[in-house]
Amino acid sequence: MSRRRPLDEETCVLSSGDDRPRKRRRNEFESEEGLESRLESLIIRIGEKSTSSIETNIEGLAKVLTADLDNSKTKIIQIICECVAKYPEKTCIYSTLIGLLNAKNYSIGGEIVELLVKHFKDYLKALDFESARLLVRFFGDLVNCRVISSASLMNLFENLVDVSMEDNIPQSRSDYFVLSVLSALPWVGKELYEKKEQDLEQLLNTIDNYLNKAFICILFSRITHTYNCLYSPFIATHVQRHKTHHHTALRVWYSDTPHPQEEYLDCFWAQISKLRSDKWVERHIYRPYLAFDSVLCEALQHSLPQIQPPPHESNYVYPYPKVVFRLFDYTDCPEGPVLPGAHSIERYLIEEHLHWIIDKNYTDRKNCAMNLLMFPNKHKIPLEYMIIEVIFSQMFDLPKSKYLDICYGSTLLELCKLQPSSLPQVLAQAVELLFERLDTMNCMCVDRFAIWFAYHLSNFQFRWSWDDWSSALTLDPLHPKPKFIRETLLRCLRLSFHEQVVKIIPDSFLELAPEEPNPSNKFSAEDPDSAASAVATTLVNKIREKCTPEEALEVLKELTNPLMETEDGIDLRH
Repeated sequence: MSRRRPLDEETCVLSSGDDRPRKRRRNEFESEEGLESRLESLIIRIGEKSTSSIETNIEGLAKVLTADLDNSKTKIIQIICECVAKYPEKTCIYSTLIGLLNAKNYSIGGEIVELLVKHFKDYLKALDFESARLLVRFFGDLVNCRVISSASLMNLFENLVDVSMEDNIPQSRSDYFVLSVLSALPWVGKELYEKKEQDLEQLLNTIDNYLNKAFICILFSRITHTYNCLYSPFIATHVQRHKTHHHTALRVWYSDTPHPQEEYLDCFWAQISKLRSDKWVERHIYRPYLAFDSVLCEALQHSLPQIQPPPHESNYVYPYPKVVFRLFDYTDCPEGPVLPGAHSIERYLIEEHLHWIIDKNYTDRKNCAMNLLMFPNKHKIPLEYMIIEVIFSQMFDLPKSKYLDICYGSTLLELCKLQPSSLPQVLAQAVELLFERLDTMNCMCVDRFAIWFAYHLSNFQFRWSWDDWSSALTLDPLHPKPKFIRETLLRCLRLSFHEQVVKIIPDSFLELAPEEPNPSNKFSAEDPDSAASAVATTLVNKIREKCTPEEALEVLKELTNPLMETEDGIDLRH
């Protein structure tokens, strides 16, 4: 057996006292495809579970890629640029890697930026708006790594926000580009605040004016109504209102008690405003490039070219608006870490990361649950509460949830199996909160809640503390709470049988139980002396005796068939 120490190909760990990465001795005749496959594996897996620090792994990978640039430069650049949009949770890792490559080789940094710009334009043309938004964020993080100049980034931000001033476009278009800029500020806001404070303030004021045009329109409408102003057509054209008519249709609850149901862009603007008041200091994003500041600060920076969003076309479908789902607040988490506030930027960053994990692993419930529970820095947040809230937010997403109901149900089951000491209790608490708020809940969400809850009970022997919901028995039968219990039991009937469903509930709940689905033979209920009943009885007996099809047909011939009769010479047979 060979005693040679195996190479950790993923991490490319540096040995102590040696500035060269420990790499597998490459075969002299290693094929080009094998080399590119190895490099692709290293780039994709960087930052995953390893015995070494992330900074060490990034530095080692940068040296490996630098050594292979002569042979595989095009492939390396292509892989890195594709990973940026495919693995958004590694944004800071890839920006640090590009920063180190740019510090060692200015031309390679320029080629990477050029390809990223091309990808950004291609994503917009292909209507892949989420990937384009992630690239805007990545451009911001490249400013932190001294790859892109802050002036050229501000120019890009201004061009994107200027879309909100275009005429005759859907609001979803302007909302999207405003959101793209705002979502990059948690990463690069502090850098811009220190170097481009005046430009940043002007940009934020422009966004603020866009989001608050509702008030401006109301004010102008009062003026024109009072004075019969001849300039009202001009005002109507140039003062576009940020409308939120969709808000009522997309909210899960019709009441803002105890949690306001905020429109997603308004909520995000409140979070950015809170970050702005905190001098752009956040406490969630892990920034490995800070360890290489002495190297990156000496690198030459590139300027982004002038980028204009493509003009709107009638067939463009932009991301739909949403209403932010809130289920818990800090009072619901009595023990352990404090739940971030609804308008803290940490709440947004954590929730977005959890959404990424679900989107990446939704086809594999085991991996999805495992990755959710392996969330980085989970000891600093009430992770179970935030996972449950994010999953329910996707399940109740209107008008249609992103994935099938079984996806969320099976993932919650796996989470309960992997974390039996705490997560089932949090999930039960969430069910109680949802039940208490049923009277103001959207009816489509109530239906989804009943479908999931019945499925979940079927995997836990239908055990539940039904007596805690006995107050629902005193309500009107059409009230949402008794209707929810009735619908849940009906769904349980599909996953079990009537006798079992009746056993799981107290006797007081029997009035809400579904009727026993007994078969009904209309011939037995009719006059037993009738010809039809006699033939039916004979046919049943023949079938029990395992008669042949011919014998059964002979019995049926005893009945008169009106379709075989004729009227005025017309054949009525079908």
